[in-house]
Amino acid sequence: MDPVDPLQPVVILGGFLITEEAYKPMAEWLRQQGVIDVQIVPVSRYDWLLTSWGFGWRRVLDRVDEMVKRLQAKSSSAHVTLIGHSSGGVMLRPYLSRQLFQGRSYAGATRCDRLITLGSPHQAVRATPLRAMVDRCFPGCHEPNVDYVAIAGDLDLQSEIASPFSRRSAKGSYRGIAGAVDVTGDGLVPVDSALLRDARHHILHDTAHGGLFGSKCYFTPERLEVWWHFVIT
Repeated sequence: MDPVDPLQPVVILGGFLITEEAYKPMAEWLRQQGVIDVQIVPVSRYDWLLTSWGFGWRRVLDRVDEMVKRLQAKSSSAHVTLIGHSSGGVMLRPYLSRQLFQGRSYAGATRCDRLITLGSPHQAVRATPLRAMVDRCFPGCHEPNVDYVAIAGDLDLQSEIASPFSRRSAKGSYRGIAGAVDVTGDGLVPVDSALLRDARHHILHDTAHGGLFGSKCYFTPERLEVWWHFVIT
């Protein structure tokens, strides 16, 4: 695989029920690092609710495709980097493939040569039908010319970083995804679930899934600096 240009444009797809405002600080931070352009896929809470069905995924991925093609024209490498947070990281896996998904072949790997996932529930004992289908049809690092990077968070639920919400809900979430409560995770997604098989892995300590789950998360500047350095070196 050819080296990936660290400054090529970036498209960010967020997580379930999280609107684009949450990702604006991350987009601005990446621009400050010299990334040519960073755009966030607009997905409303209503759009996210529709992702319970396949046509809802298609609606979101159509927007990803449109944005990728637009930014590709600005890219000196002719490629774009994808960043997916939480459910967004899972949804971007079929986007990269030539295989049909909901009646369309996106073939995103012809335009995107890096996928970074942040706290995405890739492997799950109890997955929704669509997520289970992704892991079955697009397993692990499905596209050989794409640099897959999976970032997981390890949050001590008794630490000052963890929110009261995390302390109340984490174990139930871990049980729902991993089938066990005695696992580590970011307050929502267990570490083992977030580490996509065969991808490059990095575990961020003292890191929550998002602002609801703790005071330091994947988008906090100190954490951004750590995982971005890992990605580009």
